[in-house]
Amino acid sequence: MNWQKALDNFRMYLKIERGLSQNSIENYSLDIKSFKDFLCDQKIDETPLNCKQETVKKYIYETARVLSGHTQARRISGLRSFFDYLIFEKYRSTNPTDLVETPKLGKKLPDVLSISEIELIIKNLDLSHPQGHRNRAIIETLYGSGLRVSEIVNLNLSNLFFKESLIQVTGKGNKQRLVPMGSISKKYLEIYIKQVRNFQKIDNKDQDLVFLNRNGKQLTRQMIFTLVQTLASKAKIDKKIGPHTFRHSFATHLLENGADLKTIQILLGHESITTTEIYTHLDTQHLKQIIRKFHPRSEN
Repeated sequence: MNWQKALDNFRMYLKIERGLSQNSIENYSLDIKSFKDFLCDQKIDETPLNCKQETVKKYIYETARVLSGHTQARRISGLRSFFDYLIFEKYRSTNPTDLVETPKLGKKLPDVLSISEIELIIKNLDLSHPQGHRNRAIIETLYGSGLRVSEIVNLNLSNLFFKESLIQVTGKGNKQRLVPMGSISKKYLEIYIKQVRNFQKIDNKDQDLVFLNRNGKQLTRQMIFTLVQTLASKAKIDKKIGPHTFRHSFATHLLENGADLKTIQILLGHESITTTEIYTHLDTQHLKQIIRKFHPRSEN
């Protein structure tokens, strides 16, 4: 079995058996292709079935000079999953990445926007622009419901339940969840759909998508990323932010106002609550206030 055949089979496995998104599948594929290119450059004649541990170690050593720790860790994880798949399918009996150490990474806390910063970003939206009301609806939905950018670009009209004020979201692994629609995001979604989208010429395959570009086609993740960065620049916010920052802000502000972690986990669609626990680290000011208010040895 050559590398391309093995990669094609692995991609099919990730899609059908594990139900991963197209974006996740592409990331795994890039990891395998990077290793394949390394073998080609080094003129190493090994197949997926006889690849040696020494070869993987050499690849990691060579790429460590040019890759960040996070990228290197992801590459190792991708290769480990690939060889685990080959073992699962009984193509080989050992995983050459088993004794390869992943770089130790410090936990980097994401940037979070304050409520005033979010209001400043919204203030810099130009509603007179042809896509102004669409952009307002996107920002309000990112922050009001804590959606991922991939969930925004794939959101369908049939997923919006205005009467019940709910959004049906299809998240990672095609898992569905219901998320409340905030009153403000609901208002601007209705304005965009009724006053802008309904008058667009829409591409046939994108008829059910909520958010469209000026040509009536599906938005890309990059378009929304560019929108957020442009607004942050106009608002003079000196933080490294993207669409996901609104999701972090959504969760952090819920925690600050008394929501419990289990509820936030359900709203975000996290499989494990340990993923949600990062927000207890972000919300240090709120935790300090709790200690001052309730601990018997506090200054009050």
